[in-house]
Amino acid sequence: MVNKCLSIVVSVYNEEKALNNFFKAFDDIKYSLSWNYELIFVNDGSVDNSLNLLKEYAQFDENVKIISFSKNYGHEAAMIAGIDHSHGDAVVCMDSDLQHPLESLNPIIDEIEKGYNVVSMVRTENKSAGLFKNITSKIFYKLINKLSNQESFEENASDFFAIDRKVVEVLKSSYRQKIRFLRGFVQNVGFKRTKLSYIASDRQGGESHYSIKNLIRLSINTIVCFSDIPLKLGIFAGGIAALFGVVVLIYSIFTHNGAPAGYTTLISFNSFMFAIMFVIIGVIGQYISAIYTEIKDKPIYIVEEMINFK
Repeated sequence: MVNKCLSIVVSVYNEEKALNNFFKAFDDIKYSLSWNYELIFVNDGSVDNSLNLLKEYAQFDENVKIISFSKNYGHEAAMIAGIDHSHGDAVVCMDSDLQHPLESLNPIIDEIEKGYNVVSMVRTENKSAGLFKNITSKIFYKLINKLSNQESFEENASDFFAIDRKVVEVLKSSYRQKIRFLRGFVQNVGFKRTKLSYIASDRQGGESHYSIKNLIRLSINTIVCFSDIPLKLGIFAGGIAALFGVVVLIYSIFTHNGAPAGYTTLISFNSFMFAIMFVIIGVIGQYISAIYTEIKDKPIYIVEEMINFK
């Protein structure tokens, strides 16, 4: 059905070493796509030569479009911007480093044509990530599935996904939080959902922008977005404190005429309770911070320049 259009949203942040490889790979497959296409590059405040490379590429194909931010707003904001400005019957979000294989585009189109509204792309292998990242990824999904009161997240689902026009309109009108986890929103909007597997290729140039610090921040934001269980830690801590209190009371009554033998027990107990208290205060602080960010209502992104958009 060549009368339909696929919007391909590609986030770009300091990817000058990878872009030429992406251009070549896309040129190799674009005529084999079963739908028409628009290729939307979102320049997320790159400070290298990425924007100039994108402009050169866009000169030769009016279906190649560029959204350039005024500064770096982050990968999630870039994906949202691409979705907001897409015009296709379906949207695919992917990275420019070719770890998300372009060969998956036609199988994705096939699933959309079958009537699925959401197609989650699940990694079955990612050797370039290393042992540490693979282990922490598994831990992350197990943790969020335990904590979340939403539907289960697909383990190893990535920012490589597809949504049809119905879901696009939902994301454009709702889910506009400043603190967000877009792949989680996509998996929890409902509608008909399916998944496809893929093997992550080696990164084609440049380095990953997800440091351990960024991954920790993403994990915290995800938990804040999808779970209120951490806020209930106070209830569990109160129950533990009450249990310890009863134990200390019984110990005091039956030993040394009601007086503890020393300060060790009391100091240990107090230290434990203070530790729990500070953890709870920290958790509450994270939720207050999220509320404060939403109240300020800053824009998710600011566009400086748009190219090949009519």
